[in-house]
Amino acid sequence: MTVTRSGLSSDEAVARLKRDGPNTLPEPAFRPLAAFASRFWGVVPAMLEAAIALDVWLQRWLEAAMIAVLLLFQAVLGTMQERRARAAMALLRSRVTVNARVQRDGRWQLLPARDLVVDDLVELRAGDIAPADLRLLAGSVSVDVSQLTGESLPVDVAAGAEVAAASIVRRGEAMGVVVATGARTRYGHMASLLGRAQAPGRLQLLTVRLARVLLAVDLALIALVLAAAWWHGSLGVAVLPFVLMLMVASVPVAMPAMSTLSATLGARALAEQGVLATRLAAVEAAASMDVLCLDKTGTITENRLAVHALRPAPGVDEAELLRLAAWASDEATLDPIDRAVIAAARSRGFSDADAERLAWTPFDPETKLAAAELRRGGQTLRAVKGEPHAVAALVGADVGAIADAVTPLAADGARVIAVGVVDGNDARLAGLIALADPVREDSAALVAALQQQGVRVLLVTGDGEATARAVARRVGIEGEVAPPGAIAASADAAALARYAVFARVLPEDKLRLVQALQRGGSCVGMSGDGVNDAPALAQADVGIAVANATDIARAAASLLLTRPGLADIVAAIRVSRSIYQRMQSWVLAMISRKTGVPGFLALGVVLYGSFAISPLLMVLFMLAGDIATFALSADRVTPSRRPDHWRMARLTITGLALGAVLLVASLVVYRIVPGTWRLDEAQVHTMTFMWLVFAAGQAVLYAVRSRDAFWQPPAPGRALLVATGIDVVLASALAIQGWLMMPIPPAVVFTLFVAALALLVALDLVKRLAWWLGRRPSAVTGTQAAPAT
Repeated sequence: MTVTRSGLSSDEAVARLKRDGPNTLPEPAFRPLAAFASRFWGVVPAMLEAAIALDVWLQRWLEAAMIAVLLLFQAVLGTMQERRARAAMALLRSRVTVNARVQRDGRWQLLPARDLVVDDLVELRAGDIAPADLRLLAGSVSVDVSQLTGESLPVDVAAGAEVAAASIVRRGEAMGVVVATGARTRYGHMASLLGRAQAPGRLQLLTVRLARVLLAVDLALIALVLAAAWWHGSLGVAVLPFVLMLMVASVPVAMPAMSTLSATLGARALAEQGVLATRLAAVEAAASMDVLCLDKTGTITENRLAVHALRPAPGVDEAELLRLAAWASDEATLDPIDRAVIAAARSRGFSDADAERLAWTPFDPETKLAAAELRRGGQTLRAVKGEPHAVAALVGADVGAIADAVTPLAADGARVIAVGVVDGNDARLAGLIALADPVREDSAALVAALQQQGVRVLLVTGDGEATARAVARRVGIEGEVAPPGAIAASADAAALARYAVFARVLPEDKLRLVQALQRGGSCVGMSGDGVNDAPALAQADVGIAVANATDIARAAASLLLTRPGLADIVAAIRVSRSIYQRMQSWVLAMISRKTGVPGFLALGVVLYGSFAISPLLMVLFMLAGDIATFALSADRVTPSRRPDHWRMARLTITGLALGAVLLVASLVVYRIVPGTWRLDEAQVHTMTFMWLVFAAGQAVLYAVRSRDAFWQPPAPGRALLVATGIDVVLASALAIQGWLMMPIPPAVVFTLFVAALALLVALDLVKRLAWWLGRRPSAVTGTQAAPAT
């Protein structure tokens, strides 16, 4: 069909809309049931589900129900947080509706941008957002493409050239024809890169590794118990429930729930500070973030033009230079240069009443000039501003001299304009004005704060090298500027380590940079606001969308800043590192329990040929221990000053050492207490239950919650103290009164409590020894080793 200047008919537009679809990007719908079901998939959930199935087969309904409740708890928490985050994003997205002036049926109409189709005629004016990819037919515009390319300065586009969707028109008017809509636009192409970008699930990998270690220990213990049962020949069919009990005792039942709860509480703390978490994994990953790639435009800078430097000609002061430039400007055009000039002039006392403007000629892309006829003090003069060479030719100035003066001003990437004045037959140059995107007032302090936290800060921008180098210098980012082509598909972190500034990067380059850093073992953060940042935001371990980010950037990011600036990133790091300290304490406690307790139970069968505890009491102990464990998610901690990394080898060794201490202490108690108090088999089960509550449930927890001695600050939080009180009082009441178990004398309970306190001291000594060994200087390199916990 031939497109005429009357545009499409409504019928043709409807047919094309039906054929091509709306001018929007496809957005995956949130399916609560699918999101909920996905929480039951994975190594740890599979182990728990197997334990539930075995319990059901053995008709141990209470044990099966308790494990199922824990599994259900983490699934509900995770799904609710994801839904809350998506609702927040939908609210942010609903605040912006883009409309377009379209010619349909021979008349101009204002229609929603989503209804545009190919070959529609669209009019663009200053302040408009390009609703689709357009090829200009007439007129010219200056467009802001920072959301697409990262370049902060506007780009002039004339008839015959294309304007990409999502570009913002800063100056001029034009008419264009739609050449692409929706996912087929340049905007949509960048969105398609999101499908190839996905952050690695570091905590999920940790969970799988821990589960494998514990499963291996569990299988070894089960084999030992079966061999002992065959040797003793008297354990009979009771071995099968005991084997199930060992498996349940070894599986990290509460790990998914604990992780989800900690991250959810962290997300709530971040929301109170203006940071919305769309992926819970990012709340925890921020603790390990050791590299942060900062986008320049709209992130470090304000994404607006402002007067950067003034170079008045001899005989002209800076205030007069700005006044002349302001008279040759007009705020109504929304031109960023005009608005920046007028703002600077008013700060120097400029007033429209100082002169009468008789006529004004807006900036013409062909002449590269804007001009105003003025009457001031009884004299009529003409003020002009524009490209330096055009102004120089008009006033008869030395073009070479002006070019030499422009060079140092433009060296930092500034946009330089010249101002001239024509007074009768006297034409002269008034001076030069350099304009640049100003750095945010808090950017330098932010970079310094991040560096103090041990985070390496990189500047990534689509602007030229001169601009990138100047901005990096102002905010305190030190390092070399990467040459063109440095971010190749095969680039590795070692080759990129020398660079701190990356200029003229494309969206694909940002994505490759993040992937290369991740291959090098770094936990990478990426901040941005535009479509060009979206793939890298999705790939990063911590993708941060700033307050004015586009919808697609918000959808790709895992953390959304709702307040201007980046100061909240530092707060997010502190919250995340607090979560890490709690999770590290929990992992240590879990390894200690999951090795010490099953080892004690298995050796009890091997050495004494009897079961130390019944399956029901074992499940009650696990439930009591999890109550206090979940309270760790709100415990008082001191966040570290350096990035936290999961060093699983050292963490596992420390946990195994603590588990060994618990195992030995449990065997000693099991050997001495029953004989001293003449307890029968059922009472021994109750005694073991109480010992595990005091020792594995509480002593281990208080030993590992701090990296220093257990009596040193920070003091336990209220939630932990309350949970401990509930556990101790309730378990003691059950044991003394004989509810769900055979009663034992109060003196036995008190003896076990005192023994647990002694165990706490021993565990604390072992923990601090492991911590000291982890921090001691290496005998080979003389450097400090990584912390053991």
